[in-house]
Amino acid sequence: MEPILTGRNLVKRYGRVTALDNCDFDLYPGEILAVIGDNGAGKSSLIKAISGAVQLDEGEITLEGRKVRFASPIAARAAGIETVYQTLAMSPGLSIADNMFMGREIRKPGILGSVFRKLDHAEMQRIARQKLSELGLMTIQNINQAVETLSGGQRQGVAVARAAAFGSKVIILDEPTAALGVKESRRVLELILDVRSRGIPIILISHNMPHVFEVADRIHVHRLGRRLCLINPKEHSMSDAVAYMTGAKVPDQALAA
Repeated sequence: MEPILTGRNLVKRYGRVTALDNCDFDLYPGEILAVIGDNGAGKSSLIKAISGAVQLDEGEITLEGRKVRFASPIAARAAGIETVYQTLAMSPGLSIADNMFMGREIRKPGILGSVFRKLDHAEMQRIARQKLSELGLMTIQNINQAVETLSGGQRQGVAVARAAAFGSKVIILDEPTAALGVKESRRVLELILDVRSRGIPIILISHNMPHVFEVADRIHVHRLGRRLCLINPKEHSMSDAVAYMTGAKVPDQALAA
């Protein structure tokens, strides 16, 4: 099986600091790939390069076998790569439906939309309700309630639902359970598995090892700006992963990327 998304010899420098040092990356169709690494290992730069938020100095990214270079996150989004950042990038005062369609609003058909640029709120609400229902998130009673009235887990749910609704090819989740309690984290993990069951591959960046080992199919260990190794969570322990991540243990040749 061919990867859906690859990175080869990715290099990103910030002045004298090399954030990505000839890094390789592979995401396969329908998998959850966890990306773990110590602070400063270059995980954020890798994700920003894939999602179009930063421009690479060297290397190439391919999506479905075609070489791509995204000038911006909007270009990556148009190609089917959705990113849910830790900050969620939502407008608290706007409704759930408005947040789901932010930047891709639907206009009314005919002259009202084309000339007067009127938005089709009813259609956006219908689609938002449908997408939330598909992912089992209709515990949210009112699609028009402001996002600021939701709990942390519900907000994360709306952000993931937005990505699942529009991310046709790849979803990147940046620390999705970082600020959540046990119960809400559980719901988000179930949501991640639900999205994967729909065939959408997920890149999961997380510091939470129990969560990583629970949902990931493979784990990409990032160290000193490059992929150190790939491990199978069924064949390695959390302490192995942490040891590779911190440099306390060197992976054998079979694991080395």
